[in-house]
Amino acid sequence: MRRTILFMILIMSVFSSFGQKKYKIRTIGFYNLENLFDTINDTTKDDEFSPMMELKSNRSKVYWDKIGKLGDVINQLGQDKAKTSPAILGVAEIENKQVLEDLIKSDKLKKKHYGIIHFDSPDKRGIDVALIYQQRYFKPIHYENFNPNIYSKNRKIYTRDILLVSGYLDDELIHVIVNHWPSRRGGEAKSRPLREKAAYKVKQIIEKIRENDKDAKIIIMGDFNDDPTNSSFKNVLKTKAKKKHVKEGDIYNPYEKMFSKGINTLGYRDNINLFDQIMFTSSLLHKKDDKDFNDYKMFKSGVFNKRFLTQKKGRYKGYPFRSFSNGQYTGGYSDHYPVYIYLVKEKK
Repeated sequence: MRRTILFMILIMSVFSSFGQKKYKIRTIGFYNLENLFDTINDTTKDDEFSPMMELKSNRSKVYWDKIGKLGDVINQLGQDKAKTSPAILGVAEIENKQVLEDLIKSDKLKKKHYGIIHFDSPDKRGIDVALIYQQRYFKPIHYENFNPNIYSKNRKIYTRDILLVSGYLDDELIHVIVNHWPSRRGGEAKSRPLREKAAYKVKQIIEKIRENDKDAKIIIMGDFNDDPTNSSFKNVLKTKAKKKHVKEGDIYNPYEKMFSKGINTLGYRDNINLFDQIMFTSSLLHKKDDKDFNDYKMFKSGVFNKRFLTQKKGRYKGYPFRSFSNGQYTGGYSDHYPVYIYLVKEKK
């Protein structure tokens, strides 16, 4: 409640300086959907990695209950300020395009007319990243997937591809890079180089975009399996935590400040982490001395951690209310909280 009041005071103080001008607010989000597998047994992956296949009965009922719950969360994301669900939402841990087809046709989302951009990745768990978007707000013009080509001891690591989608948010060209970097399995120190290599691939994608537009508006989102202060961000992407330190071409990460305050998106091995983040290039940053919102600027970022998304009891009390545990369906949503940013511009 206090955050909502502070946000309203902030937005009113900024907008009041522009008289009677009206503004568009668009929500850009990311959500790890926690093993959104279908009920069809794919023996190349499901026997080992699908929690849906671990269930002894009621798979169909569980699947549609999870679809409905995720649709409800996505519908609420950004609703307070933008009055609609995200214009653009990156997702992770989905098995295939069909589960997204089912998701966008769920009761809470079907009237939003979401489109889907998805590629099958070589990940050994059989999970992919993807992007859904409200077609009335966002018009994709280019999309491609990039394999991070990560090797460890001369052995290729089969992980998720990195997805790039370029298109027009209303009338402005933006580029969205969706990530799900290698996990910390085996320990943070051992797996750190894998995520640093994924970060280098993101850096290459950014450089490729900037060949045609040095001031390109680029949004980097995902479940990075790294916190904002880890080397993949600070040493490879060279992200900045404070607006005053951001120079032209730099990447601003508002989630670093949140992390310093103890805000998190998941619990991992009894540690609190902020693996889910959205960062962006300087061209989307609104600074205090900016006099207008003639084009889209980031106005607020956050973690969508409503009470109903949090486990109330048991081993995972205080963590995101997960869907699966010990081979059973818990009736929860995901083991990650969604994250979001608001982009704001003046209506013409």
